[in-house]
Amino acid sequence: MTRRTRIKICGLTREVDVDAAVSAGADAVGFVLYERSPRHVTVERAAQLARTLPPFVTPVALFVNAGASHVEAAVRAIPNVVLQFHGDESPDNCWQAGRPYLRAARMAPGFDLINFALRYPDAQAVLLDAHVDGYGGGGKAFDWSLIPHGVSRPVVLSGGLHAENVIEGIFRVRPWAVDVSSGVESAKGIKDASAIRRFCDAVREADVRLAAPQT
Repeated sequence: MTRRTRIKICGLTREVDVDAAVSAGADAVGFVLYERSPRHVTVERAAQLARTLPPFVTPVALFVNAGASHVEAAVRAIPNVVLQFHGDESPDNCWQAGRPYLRAARMAPGFDLINFALRYPDAQAVLLDAHVDGYGGGGKAFDWSLIPHGVSRPVVLSGGLHAENVIEGIFRVRPWAVDVSSGVESAKGIKDASAIRRFCDAVREADVRLAAPQT
């Protein structure tokens, strides 16, 4: 059976981009509810975009140190939403809304990912991004050799991915999923449908190559 790496396209702001992600085969789409991000959308706008999704494509709402009322508003507006936390949220903060969640980890030399993942046993996955000033990965790749073996939660590989390097990332990391934002954009918050398609096709190519008999 062919191994299937899940795909999340993040930072969507327009219906046409949601449609492009769905058409290309994305499993999840992300909406950034962090006001300082150039890809920020309001809860109301995220809900509008999420309503265009077909069954089995998951909406994800990204937060950075948000208040409980902001998270709860998103949960009310987007009933099947998965939450994604990119700030300094504690395990209790992440689980407060009672929804499935992803916990982002900022990868840098000396960061203890094993211990970090153990602190969030309820997380559906840990999302690995580059450590940059501020929050979020800034579209930067990090050194994949920093990822240890034996992480207790499924891994989502993020940070500077695009169609030209995602195959190598999948081969080296074997993540449960990959996450892309700036790598499929023509401008911040504006996605390029052809870039989304190339990215998703590259992920599928990696899966097929991994499943092929080794000679």
